[in-house]
Amino acid sequence: MARLADYYLVVTYDLDKRAEGEGQGRILQRFPEKDWEDSPFPQGIELFCQPSGWQLVPERQPASFFVAVLTDINSERHYCACFTFWEGLDNPQLQKAAGEVDEADDELTVVQPAKVFAPKSLVLVSRLDHTEVFRNCLGLIYTVHVDGLTVPMETVVGNLLTCVIPIAGGSQPAEQERAASSRTITLGAGDRQVIQTPIDDALPVSGSTVAQLFRQLGIINVLYLFCAALTEHKILFLSSSYQRLTDACRGLLAIMFPLKYSFTYVPILPGKLLEVLSTPTPFIIGVNSFFRSETQELLDVIIADLDGGTVTIPECVHISLLPEPLLQQTQTLLSMILDPELEVADHAFPPLSTQPSALKIQDKEIRGVFLWLFARLFQGYRWCLHIIRIHPEPVIRFHKAAFLGQRSLTEDDFLMKVLDGMAFAGFVSERGPPYRATDLFDDLVANHVERIRQEETCPHKVMNHVKELAEKLFKNENPYPAVAMHKVQRPSENSQNNARSQTPFPMLDEVTVELFIDHAAAKLKTAPPVVKAELMGMVPSGPPLGDTVDRNGNVMANSARRLEVVRNCITYIFENKMLEAKKLMPAVLRALKGRAARVCLTQELNQHVLQNRAVLDDQQFDYIVRMMNCTLQDCSHIDEHGIAAALLPLVTAFCRKMGAGITQFAYSCVQEHMVWATMQFWEAMFYTDVQSHIRALYLETEEGEQHNNHDERDGLGDGREISALELASEQSRLWPTLSKELQTERVQKEESTVFSQAIHYANRMSYLLLPLDTSKNRMLRSTGLVDVESVSNSYVTNSIAGSMAESYDTESGFEDAESSDVANSVVRFINRFVDKVCNESGVTNEHLKALHTMIPDIVQMHIETLDAVHRESKRLPPIQKPKLLRPTLLPGEELVMDGMRVHLIPDGREEAMGLMGGPPLLPAEGAIFLTTYRLIFKGTPNDPLVGEQVVTRSFPIASLTKEKRISVTLPMDQFIQEGLQLRSCTFQLMKIAFDEEVASDLAEIFRKHMHKLRYPQHVQGTFAFTVGQCGKMVVEHKTKDKNQSLKTLSKNLVKSAKRTIGRQYVTRKKYSPPTWENRSSFQSELDEDEISVSEEVDQSSLTLSSTMRSSDRQTMSNVVERACCRDYQRLGLGTLSNSLTRSKNEPFRISTVNRMYTVCRSYPGLLIVPQSIPDTTIQRICRCYRQNRFPVVCWRNPRTKGVLLRSAGLHAKGVVGFFKSPNTPASGPSQADSISLEQEKYLQAIISSMPSYSESSGRNTLSGFTSTHMSTSDSSDKLRQPKIGALMKQVMGAKEEAPGNFSRGGKWGSIRGSGRLSAYNPDVGTRLAGKESPQPNGGPSEALFLRQQKAYLYIIGDKAQLKGGKQDSFQQWEVVPIEVCDVRQVKNSFKKLMKACVPSSSTSDPNMSFLRCLEESEWMALLHRVLQVSVLVVELLDSGSSVMVSLEDGWDVTTQVVSLVQLLSDPYYRTFDGFRLLVEKEWLSFGHRFSHRGAQTLGSQNSGFTPVFLQFLDCVHQIHLQFPMEFEFSQYYLKFLAYHYVSNRFRTFLLDSDYERIELGVLYEEKGERKSPQVCKSVWDYIDRLNKKTPVFYNYMFSPEDEEVLRPYTFNSNLKVWDFYMEETLSEGPSYDWELRGQPERVAEETLDKADCGGPKSQRHIVWPCYDSLSKVVPDAITKLLQDLQSLEAELGQTSEKWKDTWDKIKAAQRTESKLESKPSFSSSLLMSSNLSHQRRSQGVYLQESGVGSSINLAMDHETSATSTPVAGRPSTSTLYSQFQSTESENRSFEGILYKRGALLKPWKPRWFVLDKTKHQLRYYESRQDKECKGVIELADVESVIPGTPTMGAPKNIEEKAFFDLKTTKRVYNFCAQDSQKAQLWMDSVQSCLSDA
Repeated sequence: MARLADYYLVVTYDLDKRAEGEGQGRILQRFPEKDWEDSPFPQGIELFCQPSGWQLVPERQPASFFVAVLTDINSERHYCACFTFWEGLDNPQLQKAAGEVDEADDELTVVQPAKVFAPKSLVLVSRLDHTEVFRNCLGLIYTVHVDGLTVPMETVVGNLLTCVIPIAGGSQPAEQERAASSRTITLGAGDRQVIQTPIDDALPVSGSTVAQLFRQLGIINVLYLFCAALTEHKILFLSSSYQRLTDACRGLLAIMFPLKYSFTYVPILPGKLLEVLSTPTPFIIGVNSFFRSETQELLDVIIADLDGGTVTIPECVHISLLPEPLLQQTQTLLSMILDPELEVADHAFPPLSTQPSALKIQDKEIRGVFLWLFARLFQGYRWCLHIIRIHPEPVIRFHKAAFLGQRSLTEDDFLMKVLDGMAFAGFVSERGPPYRATDLFDDLVANHVERIRQEETCPHKVMNHVKELAEKLFKNENPYPAVAMHKVQRPSENSQNNARSQTPFPMLDEVTVELFIDHAAAKLKTAPPVVKAELMGMVPSGPPLGDTVDRNGNVMANSARRLEVVRNCITYIFENKMLEAKKLMPAVLRALKGRAARVCLTQELNQHVLQNRAVLDDQQFDYIVRMMNCTLQDCSHIDEHGIAAALLPLVTAFCRKMGAGITQFAYSCVQEHMVWATMQFWEAMFYTDVQSHIRALYLETEEGEQHNNHDERDGLGDGREISALELASEQSRLWPTLSKELQTERVQKEESTVFSQAIHYANRMSYLLLPLDTSKNRMLRSTGLVDVESVSNSYVTNSIAGSMAESYDTESGFEDAESSDVANSVVRFINRFVDKVCNESGVTNEHLKALHTMIPDIVQMHIETLDAVHRESKRLPPIQKPKLLRPTLLPGEELVMDGMRVHLIPDGREEAMGLMGGPPLLPAEGAIFLTTYRLIFKGTPNDPLVGEQVVTRSFPIASLTKEKRISVTLPMDQFIQEGLQLRSCTFQLMKIAFDEEVASDLAEIFRKHMHKLRYPQHVQGTFAFTVGQCGKMVVEHKTKDKNQSLKTLSKNLVKSAKRTIGRQYVTRKKYSPPTWENRSSFQSELDEDEISVSEEVDQSSLTLSSTMRSSDRQTMSNVVERACCRDYQRLGLGTLSNSLTRSKNEPFRISTVNRMYTVCRSYPGLLIVPQSIPDTTIQRICRCYRQNRFPVVCWRNPRTKGVLLRSAGLHAKGVVGFFKSPNTPASGPSQADSISLEQEKYLQAIISSMPSYSESSGRNTLSGFTSTHMSTSDSSDKLRQPKIGALMKQVMGAKEEAPGNFSRGGKWGSIRGSGRLSAYNPDVGTRLAGKESPQPNGGPSEALFLRQQKAYLYIIGDKAQLKGGKQDSFQQWEVVPIEVCDVRQVKNSFKKLMKACVPSSSTSDPNMSFLRCLEESEWMALLHRVLQVSVLVVELLDSGSSVMVSLEDGWDVTTQVVSLVQLLSDPYYRTFDGFRLLVEKEWLSFGHRFSHRGAQTLGSQNSGFTPVFLQFLDCVHQIHLQFPMEFEFSQYYLKFLAYHYVSNRFRTFLLDSDYERIELGVLYEEKGERKSPQVCKSVWDYIDRLNKKTPVFYNYMFSPEDEEVLRPYTFNSNLKVWDFYMEETLSEGPSYDWELRGQPERVAEETLDKADCGGPKSQRHIVWPCYDSLSKVVPDAITKLLQDLQSLEAELGQTSEKWKDTWDKIKAAQRTESKLESKPSFSSSLLMSSNLSHQRRSQGVYLQESGVGSSINLAMDHETSATSTPVAGRPSTSTLYSQFQSTESENRSFEGILYKRGALLKPWKPRWFVLDKTKHQLRYYESRQDKECKGVIELADVESVIPGTPTMGAPKNIEEKAFFDLKTTKRVYNFCAQDSQKAQLWMDSVQSCLSDA
């Protein structure tokens, strides 16, 4: 029984303590005046009566009522019902003002009312929550006062305070009468109320508050709040109604049942206490909306606005929601309750009544849903309870990890947080005890699990279940719905309005009320106590948790086959069949990823333990430890599957003897795992063990006492083990019946059980926490034992812990031991653990102190035994590791560091790991070697199935781009190793982990050496220079040099350069160009320098020899020998004869102005400039250009004589002066103007050199223009022009469109559909094209004449620089602004490309897939841009203009574009010699900064690696793919260059310019004698030598057409990723160091020979991707035949011929053979061309017949067929040869018009016929102008030519003799010429062709 009300008080407005505008309340009276013992009077009630503050108001307000909730210090809730009404009083401000009228006259600006109203509150404080009863009682008191009823107020209050009601209704029918009467109360004012108390007071009473809450906020919002409350977030309700705030809070708590909210709970918070909202702890608080603005700045509070129906979640708050599918199901159920019409809204015949239930019922249905939800969340929770004490009262702990593991919800955020929360801790302590009264939830979670599981997918069945639950809940709240009668008076209407204004609320007589209370108290004392028999019973546990499948359905993981493998392996180990075990090991380690296999392992190992011990030999021990480590490796730190728990007893059981009585246990080898350092794990383990011991303790006593009963019980056939909880429940039931002695005995027994376990665990923990080598601080570092406190899931702060741990740290006598830091941290950890578990399980203080004294001793003893083990383990012979293989080194390459044992870890490339099929080659074990040239890993795979293969991975040390430290856990070993990840720009990545035998300082030395080699101080430190110097870094200058002239050359050159330039340059090796400001001063110095002036009198008139001293002449001949001059002579751009007499009519000359490298440091010594420009002008012009790189000619088109020039971009000053005022007269001799004029003169000189320009007379007249236009654009040009316009538009940044395919000379196909012409910008396009748009009268349109002609010179410039330049309509040059890719872009793009092609780790993220990464790298886009610009330039040059490429500094993009243009335009550069020349000329001589861009020295380290040259090679590769028959070299040649340009093996690509090369004396020594013949210093010599030996660089398809201009497609879709980036050969490392290839093969052959004797062996060889070198293992047919030929010749003892000679012979033979057989000449390269290769040759028009198979077969067929009939279905060879006309190289032996008769029933038509001897065919066209061939008659098929007769429909008036017939194998053609002579000529010509063949 309980009091209905504890206190009654009246609170009124305090007039005395009124502050400015803020009033206060004071308690007028309170009863009883002294506190009850069981519930003290709560403080601060005045604040809660008027939560918005006490104020006087001018008008009377209606009376109000609400219930506030206060929580006292014992977390008991007090319900304060406040009834507030308003009493009138004279305005205190008026009175005050009257008194002080003199002073404050002016203050009374506001007119104050005479009467104001003050609030007065009647308050009831109770521990029961009966809102309606309180409302009625307080209302009654008010009515008595207002209506002036006769009942004395004291009586009413006295009755109210003495009313006693039962807390929970007894549901026994016998007591029904008495219970009902005791629930009816009256206050003696003629009123009667029935109070319905709930049947079970554990269930919350909600009325209709839950339903209201859902109505106000909606389903989703309330679910958010529900999850937020459970996961401990702060929740704030806002409403303008106080009662609604209370109801909402009550509703939220009701749906949280069975969890109870244990944080701050204030449904109504007074305004004065708003700062409570900034508390750090979670809360549920309600605040009046009046204070909304104050709540705005709360950052982490979820605000629910009840009036507006919104829930606002701040950005920083993340609410974990219910796990799916629960969330979805809950939402469905709730909407079925709250909105039943939703389901049938779409039905054609909706049911008539789908009204939702009444609010009260709806409320219970919603609560039913949440009960059902919790039953699903917590099902099986009782199986994870650990009972650790039964007496004197049960102590219970929840095993969270096991629960999550069995429900496989470890990933679930929501459940994790709920289980960690305070509410759940309360749930466990309240519902954990096994013997107690049970309620609805216990019943649901134990007995309805099966039903819930079956129905969960069917909402309607669930709904029925929910309704049953709702019924029970409703019954609980309203046990007697029949007796719900209230008789309470309300105040009458009129009294409410006027009567109450007269009398204030009366003071009560305290004595009378006190008497009432005392009287009642005495009566209660004498009454017999009402004993409600509480039904205690054993709580049912429900069905145990089955093994639910992992979320992602990992059923596969427990396949029986895997478990079988694990079992077999363990059996083999214990039977000592080690070889078998070794083979199974990798499979076992893979299987141990699955949970079932891990459980199986622990069970199997358990069977081999006898009496807690299993002694193994070394190898067995090693294998068992490896398996344990692998098992533990995948355990999370909370060990949810109990694997670590199962292994814990095993690691102390398995051991090996180490001699001298020392035993090593397995635990010393499995310490490196998170789980051992997790406090939670140890607690759970400890509690599990304690529980089993206590269970054993009571089972013994039971067996002793009730032996006979026990037998009976077994006889009942239950036979199931009694669980610890059932035992505990039984013991709790018996407890009250036991005698005192027995009770204390049991308590002591339990306590000592816990104590002994604690000692046991202190030992166990020291085993697993102390590392074998205690001097190493490993344990601390890897697991951070120090801050484990945060991980522990305890709610008890330990008392003794702190103080004891401190004192023992200081007092233990072991401080001076050298391992004290490890020991101390372990001691601290164990102390903390012991404190926690002992406090929770009630160990006595004496025992706890004893434990604390023991722990340091235990640890110290263990350290001592470990030291002995550690000493012994060092003596153990190391495990047999594979022996280290030595790498083969190049001649001259030396080891810097000998091999260090490492593991090569797999990276993101999947082939080597065996994921794409094939065996896993990685991880591999071997050694890493650092040589002067390379970094080499060589070893064998860990997987025993491929153990005999050798894995090699290497890259040149100079190509290292990034090195970072990583830590690696190997699947086989338990240690976390330190490793390195090394990335190379040869697209290689090495992830290595150092073996434990490698000391860490050794690894550090390795890194230092690597850095030293990667970034030498000077370029002379690179391998190309140091090779063969016996490791000593000797600078070559010191040695006496035989080649004296060379030396003098370099000395003199450098001297004169130093003299001329002044000191500044030479001291710095790295070239930094002077800044713009200093530049002019340098030039003036140069002009004033007498020596140089005297030397350069007039450069043009002097011969070269006269200007140089004799010692330099030798040099000059060397300079002349340089690449450039050979090429200039070939192009006819100028010659250097001895007398140097050059014909003055040559437009260009070779200038020696830069021979001392004074004009431009980065240009070559000899340059081509216009004949008319003197050297002095050049010296001035060069200042306008960056780095002084002025325009020079580098190529001339032999056909159009247009030239290609290159230069750097202009300086900003130059641009404006250059373009803005080209024609205005210079005002005064200002320097800028004169320079800009000279510059213009220079460009004009170039333009004048073009024949097309000089032909046109009268330049500035329109007629002049027209004539030029006419003369230059021949018919082919007209057709080509629109193409350029389109190209130009694309390059200048308009939208990309597919190029149209205009038929014209050169190769240009259209892979994109042939019909689409590109829409080109009419302005630029027309201007460029000079294309005539016909006028009505047929003449060209007038407008075109204004600027119709293409410019003579196009300047390709950078968009960014050319702003502000205006074009003059009569200038002859035109600027094409384009956007170039910045060097930075190339650098970043390359980094991303490397990561895409060689990822460092595999990922399943779709955003990181190869193609996505490739796209993001933008590498292809950059290639596209470079190619596009190059093709544009090719087009412009081909159309007869000249082009000047003037971009950035003229040494990156410019070089790329210029080289590509020459490659595309001039077939010579597509041969070996030509390509070498191109690279030497454009890249080396013209100063591409190889060293700087390649970051080859320490100085350029920060600039990073920028592969400009690689980008060029990639572009060449793209062109090669599209035109495979145009290149003499193969793709391998390009890869070879790409590899060696960064490898620093050769000197070719070192240094930044010829000047630097001369300075070092490198430039000419390649020609001089070599010191060591085996060391090649030039990559070109190396390639030549290799090419003589083997055809690896040769392209068998090489079959060039004369004067062929290539026009590749440049769109991204046409570009392919270069396989250089992706391929890898693990068998021998990269194949580009040819000396290293092929050694391993011989060994293999020998072994094969030996094996062959035994019997027939398969000749087949498995070829693995990424392991074998495909070109070697599966060579192409021709290489294979050439190899066979060589080996046969060797066998016969003949001197074998060079492969090239053989090849050329075969080619020649092939030609003659085909001629003899009167066949079209079969081009030799076609031997190999498959259909793909003529894709471009045939201009993108695929062969009409589907040509299956390659043309090799085709050749064979020809030979077999005796007649000359081609095999049907195959295109004949000449069709292959060329299906398309090329205009330039057309070979027209005879041509003219013939009439040809069509096929059957077709008329005769005139056609233009062309007889082509070379192609051996007769072609015909629609008309002479037509480029599109209409048909071809193969002469090979022609049998005879005879005179014919006219047939039907033949042309009239033509003599008969003009007809002739051509008979082929297929049909007869009838022809008719214009007259008989023509006919005879045709017949003769055809006949002669036939006989020639």
